[in-house]
Amino acid sequence: MNSFKIGDKVIYPNHGIAVIEDIQEENYFGENFKSYHVRLLSNNALVLVPSTNAEEMGIRKPISEEDIKDVYKFMRNSNIDVTENWKGRYKENLDLMKSGSILNVALVLKNLFYLSMIKSLSFREKKMMEKAKELIVLEISEVSSISYSKIEEKVSENLSVCFKNPNLHTET
Repeated sequence: MNSFKIGDKVIYPNHGIAVIEDIQEENYFGENFKSYHVRLLSNNALVLVPSTNAEEMGIRKPISEEDIKDVYKFMRNSNIDVTENWKGRYKENLDLMKSGSILNVALVLKNLFYLSMIKSLSFREKKMMEKAKELIVLEISEVSSISYSKIEEKVSENLSVCFKNPNLHTET
């Protein structure tokens, strides 16, 4: 179970980087529990999250600098799994985005990037691909202290390497 402190930066699924602004003991209907006051940096919204739900919601600490290499390696890996059914694919990708895992978000980006190379994406899938890329780039940029634009280039390079392989293995 993640235990956060005031001032900790965290990853809030589908929104990116957030900060724990306050931790309070709350009492609702005679029950005491701890809640995190989480400020989303993307839109400055304040979200109250019961500490018991934080892990279930996918709220986590940012990846370590060592994990960045694993993310890039995962993006270069040529194995992908794309569901043919648009509705099923969209739901799968939405669930992956909500999970909070950077590797799940990278999988969404990789699958949608591949699809965009072979056909036009729907408006919703284009937006999801852009959001997945933004979330990955923001987190890696924050962790590594490298500019957003340089990380964006590196992510694009890694995706390109993945799909240059003529022996690309896909599962549909």
